[in-house]
Amino acid sequence: MTDEELTAAIREVQAKARSRVPQGSLGADGVTAPDLMPLVHARDAAEAKVAAIGTVNPRPPGIRNAAIQRLKRVVARALDWHVREQVEFNRATMVCVQATLEALTDVTRAMAAIASYHQELRQYSEDLGTGMEEWRNGIEERRAASEIHLLRTVSELQSAFHLRASLIEQNFRDSVRQQHDDFSAEQDRRTVDIQKRLWQDMEKIRGEYDRLIHTELRLLRQKLAAARATGSVASPLAEEPLHIDWPAFAERFRGSEDRIREQQKCYVARFADSPGDVLDIGCGRGEFLEAAKAAEVRARGIDQNAECVAICRAKGLDVEQSDMFEYLESLPDSSLGGAYCAQVVEHLPPSAVPRLANLLSQKLRAGALAAIETPDPECLAIFASHFYLDPTHTRPVPAALLRFYLESAGFGSVQIESLSPAIESMPALGELPVAFRDAFFGGLDYAIFARKL
Repeated sequence: MTDEELTAAIREVQAKARSRVPQGSLGADGVTAPDLMPLVHARDAAEAKVAAIGTVNPRPPGIRNAAIQRLKRVVARALDWHVREQVEFNRATMVCVQATLEALTDVTRAMAAIASYHQELRQYSEDLGTGMEEWRNGIEERRAASEIHLLRTVSELQSAFHLRASLIEQNFRDSVRQQHDDFSAEQDRRTVDIQKRLWQDMEKIRGEYDRLIHTELRLLRQKLAAARATGSVASPLAEEPLHIDWPAFAERFRGSEDRIREQQKCYVARFADSPGDVLDIGCGRGEFLEAAKAAEVRARGIDQNAECVAICRAKGLDVEQSDMFEYLESLPDSSLGGAYCAQVVEHLPPSAVPRLANLLSQKLRAGALAAIETPDPECLAIFASHFYLDPTHTRPVPAALLRFYLESAGFGSVQIESLSPAIESMPALGELPVAFRDAFFGGLDYAIFARKL
C-alpha cells in the first residue's frame, strides 16, 4: 500500500468518526460541541503505552542485541507478577476513559439533538410568524375584497332599485293609460248601447201606437158590424160568435210574446231533425214560428182568427187562415215532417180530439214528431182560476185519454211532461203537504210528445 492510499484510508476513517461525533457549532447560538479529539489522541497514546507493558523494544539483529533482548524478556517475565496489578489498573483506567469518551459522545449527540430540535422549533416559529403575516395579509386582502364586493353589491342594488322604480312608474303609467282607454271604450260602448236601447224603446213605442191604432180601428169595425146586426133577430138557441179582442186577450191571460217565444224554444229543439215542414196548428201570434225561424227549422202555421193571421204575416211568417180539419184533409198523406198544437184541443168538442189524432197520423211521415200542449185537469188549480178564463174552452183533455187517442191512431214513444207548476202562480200552495200538493196541484199544463210509427 502506498503512502497516498494509506493517507486516503486514514482520512476516510476520520470522516466517519467525525460524522458519528458532532463537532463545532450545534446550530444553536452560543452552543458548540466540545472537541474530544485531544482526549481521543491521549487515550490512544495511553493505550499504546499500556499495550507496550511487558514487551521488549526491538533491537538491530546481532548476537549482542539478541542476548540483550533475551535478558529483557527474562526480566520482564520475572517482574510480571509485580506489575500485573498496575497493568490491570491501567487497563481499567483506559476502560473508564473509553466509557467517559462514549458518555461525552452521547452527551454531545443529545446536545446536538436538542440543538436540532431548538433549530426546528425556531424555524417553526419563524415559519409560524411568516404564516401569521401571510394569514394577516390574506385577511386584509379578503376584507378589502369583501368591502369592494359589498360596495359593488350596494351599487348594483341601488341601480336595480332605480330600474325597478322606473319600471313600476312605467307600469303605473301604462295601467292608468289602459284604464283610461278602457273607460273611454266602455263609455263609448255604453253610449252606443244607450242609443240602441233608445231606438228600441222608440220602436217599441211605435209598435204600441200601431197596435193601439189597430185596436181602435177593430173596435170601430166591431161597432159597425154590431150596428148592422141590430136589425136581424137571432134564434135564442143559436150560438153567437164571441166578439173579443183576441190579441189583447192573449196578451193579458196567456202572456207577452217575448215570454211565450222563449218558452217555445224547448219545443223547437225537439223538431231540429224533423224530416219535413212542421205545421203549427192554431199558431196564434206566431211565437213558435218565430222561434223555429230563428233556429232555422222549416215551419208554417194555420189559424182561424184573421187578426192573428195578419199579425203573423206582418212578421214575415208563412201562415194561412183555415179550419184545421179542412186544412189537414187537404194535405197529401205522409207530407208533414212534424206537428205542433198548443192550447187548442181544449177548445174542441170531445169527438173532434180523436179525429185530430187520426188526421195527424195520416199526414205525418214515419218517425215524425207530434207535440200537443193543453191544460192539465189533474191540477185542481186549473178549474179554480185558469181554465174558465177562456170562454171558448169546452172541456179539458186528461193526459191518459190523449195518450190513448194517439196510441190508437198509430203513434208510439209517447212521453208526457208537466209544465208551469201551480205553486209559481199560487204561492199559498206551499203551505200544503208536499205529497198532497204534487198529487192535486202539480203543473197547470202538460205537453205530450209522440212519434208516428
